[in-house]
Amino acid sequence: MMPKVLGIVVILLMAALIAYAATTVPTDVMLPGTQSAGLATTITPSGNCGCHDFVPVGAVEESPLKGWQGGMMANAGRDPLFWSTVAIAEQDFLPGQGGVGDLCIRCHSVKGWIEGRSTPTNGSGLDPNTDTEGIMCDFCHMAVDPDRDATIPPVHDSRATYSEAQVSPFFAYDEVTGEGYYGGAEYVLNGSGDRIGPFNAPLAKHRWIQSPFFRDARMCGTCHDVSNPAVGDLAPNHGSMIPFTGPYNGVPGGPVEAKAALNNPPHSYGVVERTFSEWTASGFANMPVSAFNTLPADLRVPGGALDRAYQAALHGACSATTTQLCNENSDCPTGQTCVGTSTNFQDGTTRYYTCQTCHMRPAYGQAAGQGEFRTDLPLHDQTGGSYWIQDAIRWQDANGTLRFGTGLTAAQTTALVEGQGRATAHLQSTASLTATQPIGSASLNVRVTNLTGHKLPSGYPEGRRIWLQLKWYDGPGGTGNLVAEHGAYGPLGNTIQDLDGTPFDVQSILDPHSTKVYEIEPAITQDWAAALVGLGYDPGMVLSWDRMTNQPVHTLGELAGQEAGEQFHTFHFVLNNAVEDDNRVPPYRMDYATARTRNALPVPADQYGNPVSGGNGGVYNHYDDVPYTIPSGARSVRVRLLYQSTSWEYIQFLWKANHGSDLPDQPPLGDPFLGREGANMLDAWLNTGMSPPFEMTAVTAEVTPIAVNGPGAASGPAQSLMTVTGYDRASGVIGVGYAPACDAAGHTIHYGSLANLAAYGWARAECSLDTSGSVTFIPDPAVGENIFWVIVGNNSVWEGSYGAGSDGVERPPNTANAGACYRPQNLAPICQ
Repeated sequence: MMPKVLGIVVILLMAALIAYAATTVPTDVMLPGTQSAGLATTITPSGNCGCHDFVPVGAVEESPLKGWQGGMMANAGRDPLFWSTVAIAEQDFLPGQGGVGDLCIRCHSVKGWIEGRSTPTNGSGLDPNTDTEGIMCDFCHMAVDPDRDATIPPVHDSRATYSEAQVSPFFAYDEVTGEGYYGGAEYVLNGSGDRIGPFNAPLAKHRWIQSPFFRDARMCGTCHDVSNPAVGDLAPNHGSMIPFTGPYNGVPGGPVEAKAALNNPPHSYGVVERTFSEWTASGFANMPVSAFNTLPADLRVPGGALDRAYQAALHGACSATTTQLCNENSDCPTGQTCVGTSTNFQDGTTRYYTCQTCHMRPAYGQAAGQGEFRTDLPLHDQTGGSYWIQDAIRWQDANGTLRFGTGLTAAQTTALVEGQGRATAHLQSTASLTATQPIGSASLNVRVTNLTGHKLPSGYPEGRRIWLQLKWYDGPGGTGNLVAEHGAYGPLGNTIQDLDGTPFDVQSILDPHSTKVYEIEPAITQDWAAALVGLGYDPGMVLSWDRMTNQPVHTLGELAGQEAGEQFHTFHFVLNNAVEDDNRVPPYRMDYATARTRNALPVPADQYGNPVSGGNGGVYNHYDDVPYTIPSGARSVRVRLLYQSTSWEYIQFLWKANHGSDLPDQPPLGDPFLGREGANMLDAWLNTGMSPPFEMTAVTAEVTPIAVNGPGAASGPAQSLMTVTGYDRASGVIGVGYAPACDAAGHTIHYGSLANLAAYGWARAECSLDTSGSVTFIPDPAVGENIFWVIVGNNSVWEGSYGAGSDGVERPPNTANAGACYRPQNLAPICQ
């Protein structure tokens, strides 16, 4: 029956290719929890929270309202990166149908979604007068634990009412165990509208309910463990890293009650983000803040994120006025100090290293500016790593291209700038660096240590990356002449015009193959690509673009035609069903078994101590050691850890993949509401510094070059030339015999199209070859049938000679297309 059903779907989809936004939400993207238009009450805007917009008293750094206003939760509905991403999402699901935008709006404009304005699903139905505030105060303070227990918490205002707004089949919990579904934006709200919070609040001017859920990381996990329900139900692997065993429907538009999202915990399918799962698998999930001093020394870095959380939580009383509570010395009368005695909440409840502990640090002051002073008032800035998007918001607002939430007030602009300041301080606390040269070694070891409770970096994966930049100098202390550089960043030589016609040479990492970059690369698998083509997707749909030429690199049809098991990295987040690479640094004691269950593993999974086989006690290292060969003439090195929230490669995708028009004087070719969002995003990115890399931390080290032998050239003298030992045209397998290079630990075959031989146009590489002198390999068919190749020796540090051409000149190395086979070449201390 399946092929017949799918055939009908294809006909319907191809008849509607000109449509993008759906007027009804497809069952494939529906989620459990409170439903759109499912509340008897409305979500009130922040202007109704005036009591929390008080002038700070004591040492409170920000009033709750002001802190929220400068953060990304308040600006989630106007975020231009969000809208340019929604534009692609609507195009991507399903061909000509759209509908997935509802999934995005569900989190980014909660009032509009809850009150039923998320259709059309491109956001054009949202009310610019009421729906601009993103994730609002009232929304969070109506959230309840979605588990099966629906009883009102024991401490509450006697006037308060409580009604968990979830109905069959949209229960956000496992109906067998009663365990809540924590993630995937499967939120459940108090249907009565009465507000909920962490405190017993008898002085509140509204009805209130105290709930322990507000001190629970699972509350934050609601939106910070993102899963894609469409892929979870329709893709062959359900978007899971491990075999998916839960119930699902598998037919586009099938009955909602049978869909994967309605019957499985969100961490089990459709991987997009796994920040909450990363924390759940870490050693912090059950660690009290009071245990800070038992952590390894490399995690107790002064000013690091864990130390900042510990210091903020530490509270007590002033030294002479012992009845006056305090968090820090400034809370006390002049001349007195704050004697901290506890890191727990003021009511004695144990404080753990949760999301709230680091991202809503406690402070001293009065709740709503009145009543008793407390030492555990959570700052409502929800600060993360967004240090640049605020500039893009302000640029688009000033230039009339902000899709939603236009007309920023002076107070909002000030709050955004202050929020950027908090974000940069936060980023500087998330990692530490060391750079050491072992005695007698020719290498420098750079260690990156993760000081957070999740992977480094975490969050939305597209365009977000961290990398190591090393500058080697011939003088001490990072002085003198620059000898060599890794991780260089600057103009690529690709000139792009903004909306006014001003040219910009776009910037990115200049040598990505020799740079240590920490990032995740989502992908589409071959079998899912083939299924998408069968569902009516255009085989010519571009999956990626060349960052230098802006020309397509891979298409959906190309991937569909690959061998089983192949996958291509793409930025099509709505369609991605796999993770090709994930080398982000794990948090402290991240457990392999838990991370595997929650689809939060590194890829490959045997990195960082290889706990896959039971090594390392089943947990990952929370640091990464990166060796660098010390270049000749270097006497010192400056090492920087750089963070970029939005890369050129991602901006290019949002611009090129959007079916709309770049020209402001022409109507969009695609979605009339979102057709220009890619071009608008590009314009803002170009004009606000191109999301300039931010220095998280840096260190300078002295080095001493030590000469050691490296691998020589493979095949040796003329009497032992490389030979072809076999070729099978049907399978493409080529057999090669060669003389191994001296001092080589392994070999790599670098190859390219014979048409590019004169310029040594390397196209691919095949690595992990041994030193036996005999090998077989299968060239990538995309390179063509006529190829040339060389075999190059390597060791754990560098690569040897490619040999000389007929003119006696050394052949150039493959620095651009070696992929994971890349090693820097060193010909100075070569063996003979």
